[in-house]
Amino acid sequence: MKTQVGIWIDHREANIVSVSQVGEKTHQIKSNVEKQLQWSRDSSCDEHFKTRITPTPDRRYMARLPGYYEEVFLAAHGADTVLIFGPGKAKEELRKQFHKRHFSQRIVGFETAGKMTKRQVSKKVRDFYTVSPAILCINSKQTEEADLR
Repeated sequence: MKTQVGIWIDHREANIVSVSQVGEKTHQIKSNVEKQLQWSRDSSCDEHFKTRITPTPDRRYMARLPGYYEEVFLAAHGADTVLIFGPGKAKEELRKQFHKRHFSQRIVGFETAGKMTKRQVSKKVRDFYTVSPAILCINSKQTEEADLR
């Protein structure tokens, strides 16, 4: 039985959708890491001081992310094909995790996508795998014809 997986990922959470002949299953993994907030003061002539919160990278924060990527990888490593999408650098880090484990050939799609609801993620994964088999058949048919010449 063929299992197709789509993963929307950022640094806070990963939404994993598995599609197979049995049906569709969704799973969410939280990273449980937050960027540390730093208070900074900017002074100007008009204002005595202005306080704002800015996210700053923290070594402890960065050290926890590999465990998160590992957990996401383990949740999807049994799949025949994987689509990875999401905003920012988290999708690239997950792709590195697949490459490190020699599973990068299973990645059939890699896209940038903004914040999405769980329903939007499920729909995108279903749509991707509905369209992809047709594209793969067309490409393999053209390859076979070229080989015959």
